[in-house]
Amino acid sequence: MAIQTPEQMPADPLLAEAIWSGRIYGDGWSDAPATIDVVQPATGAVIGSAGVADKAAVARAAASAAAAQVEWAATSFVERARILRRAADLLERHSEEITGWMVRESGSIPPKVAVELANSVNQIHQAAGLATHPIAEVLPSPLPDRTSIAYRIPVGVVGVITPWNFPIVLAIRSVAPALVLGNAVVLKSDPNTPVVGGVVIARLFEEAGLPPGLLHVFSGGADVGTALVEDPNIAMISFTGSTAAGRVVGELAGRNLKRVVLELGGNSPLIVLEDADVDAAASAGAFGSFLHQGQICIATSRHLVHEKIAPAYVEALAERARRLPVGNPETDEVALGPIINEKQLARVTRIVAESVADGARVVAGGTADGRFFPPTVLDEVVPEMAVYKEEIFGPVAPVVTFSDDEQAIALANDTEYGLSAAIHSRSVDRAERVASRIHAGMVHINDMTVNEESPAPFGGQGSSGNGGHFGGDANLELFTEWQWRTSRPVATPFPF
Repeated sequence: MAIQTPEQMPADPLLAEAIWSGRIYGDGWSDAPATIDVVQPATGAVIGSAGVADKAAVARAAASAAAAQVEWAATSFVERARILRRAADLLERHSEEITGWMVRESGSIPPKVAVELANSVNQIHQAAGLATHPIAEVLPSPLPDRTSIAYRIPVGVVGVITPWNFPIVLAIRSVAPALVLGNAVVLKSDPNTPVVGGVVIARLFEEAGLPPGLLHVFSGGADVGTALVEDPNIAMISFTGSTAAGRVVGELAGRNLKRVVLELGGNSPLIVLEDADVDAAASAGAFGSFLHQGQICIATSRHLVHEKIAPAYVEALAERARRLPVGNPETDEVALGPIINEKQLARVTRIVAESVADGARVVAGGTADGRFFPPTVLDEVVPEMAVYKEEIFGPVAPVVTFSDDEQAIALANDTEYGLSAAIHSRSVDRAERVASRIHAGMVHINDMTVNEESPAPFGGQGSSGNGGHFGGDANLELFTEWQWRTSRPVATPFPF
């Protein structure tokens, strides 16, 4: 797919820089208290200037959202759903323009962007459907003249904090259901992707006709996130990011007695039993470890392979790794783009170097070339190594062997995380038995760990999250709360 430059955009581009450069969004666009450079990770070039909030700007946004939310909650569900569907149509209409920005700003390859945009459209339509779900339940009452009803009501103002790796879909999966269920939203995008993670969302809903004040969008670092979590007008926090940051967010939210949903890191195992199709399993393993440079929370982080087929699996995995081209996705047709920033590159480099020093064998890749890290396969990995224990967030595939199903299950569960897992076997019944004992929020048989579908509940266990799930009907639980109402035809006296 050819990537459009800003000069090649249509006459009515969604992301014309004159609209958003140096600004934040809420009650229209306004000058930001500060700005940050938008940096292209593949080249280091500055490609824009994005608005950053401060504590005062967060407070104004939250107060504005709280004021606007009351009328929005009373707006017809038909109109709320209609605005969401317009946003989905706009996302499809401007997909080529958005793809260009995503490739430049996040280092994504175009096919990854296509999947993310398609999933984002699906998430919006799935959310729009929530508007017609039942919002009340009639309950039995021991008093014959009492009507007892439990209503789902909006939470209020939802603060959404998103990461840089899938910046559009990970924002949309909270923003869309929160809005359609009658909430207002304040969105903080990651400083690595302030345009595609923030400006895109603001512009879609602005053009879709969302009334002013219901969606506020800005970028910022940890200080802005802290202000958002602590603001008294924010009723709920939806956070997607690292486990370390999630612990801080969860602590702040708990201290302020706020609802919080945390979708955090992972160390996802791919279990390959001895009866598996080795080539198909290696394909799933390569895709799961190397897609988007491994910068995915549900990336295949540990390849647990039966010792009888491990040599064949390692060679099949390494052969795939060696033939995957790496480079700038804006100018070249590549399978892997750049690591997002120098800090993350240093982390991946450290984990690989420490593991090799401890005895892991490099079968493919292993050494960075500038901001680019090649697909890397490490064999002879043991549980004591950094590459086994830590979330890598890079294109590294560590292979660990096991001798039987019990050992495979023990290795899979030998982690603080519990997000995703996959199992390969020609016996689905056997794989199902193994799956039932894996501590993970999502398990896929004869598939890869990287899976997301809009109707499905998405979330993890342990250090991968606090039990909340995004997607489908699960969003009803996340973005509404129960209110019990009773009524009687006339008031009656009580004993005193």
